[in-house]
Order: sequence, then structure tokens, then C-alpha cells
Amino acid sequence: MADKQLTPLQQVEADRKAAAERKANKVARVYTDEEKATRKERVEKAKDAMSRSLGMKGDHVTAGRAAIKKYLQQMNEPNQPDDQRFEMLIEAPFKAPPKKRDNNRGF
Repeated sequence: MADKQLTPLQQVEADRKAAAERKANKVARVYTDEEKATRKERVEKAKDAMSRSLGMKGDHVTAGRAAIKKYLQQMNEPNQPDDQRFEMLIEAPFKAPPKKRDNNRGF
């Protein structure tokens, strides 16, 4: 039998069934004590950075806070930033980007 092409509705239904099956067969991840300690420390640092940046203003502050919020929401995702990237993430609201130099001197 030739490869049968699914209609969009059939594809959506097949995707839904596959997602439901994956969810039913999902194995809970077990974290070691070291991983738990690292995660707890990172959450504390992220929450501290959020509270310290609360009254600050600027575009870099809102972007940095949004990145921290996204990190906290995706703590259980498999791809987590390494220590250096995490430190950059929590310092983002406090470091203003360098000002763009304008070389136009009016000549």
C-alpha cells in the first residue's frame, strides 16, 4: 500500500493521540541531592535578583526580568544554562547596555 497522506484534521487528531500517549508513558525524573541543592540555590538567586530589580527602570531591566521569569517557569526543562550563563542571566537587569556611539559630527 502506498504512503497515505493524512488530511489536516486527521493529522491534528493523530498528533493529539500521540501527545496523550507520551504524557501517559512519561517517567518522572529523579533529581540527586546535588542537583536539588543547585536548583534551590539558583531559585533563591533568581528570586533575589527579581526583588532587587523591582524599582529599577529601563529597557534592559524589563528584558532581564522577563528572562529570569522565563528561567523560573522552565526550571523542569531538560536544557538548563551552565553556571556562567546563569550568572549573566541574573545580572542582566542590573547592567545597562553600552550606549551606542554616534560618529556623526555634523560635518
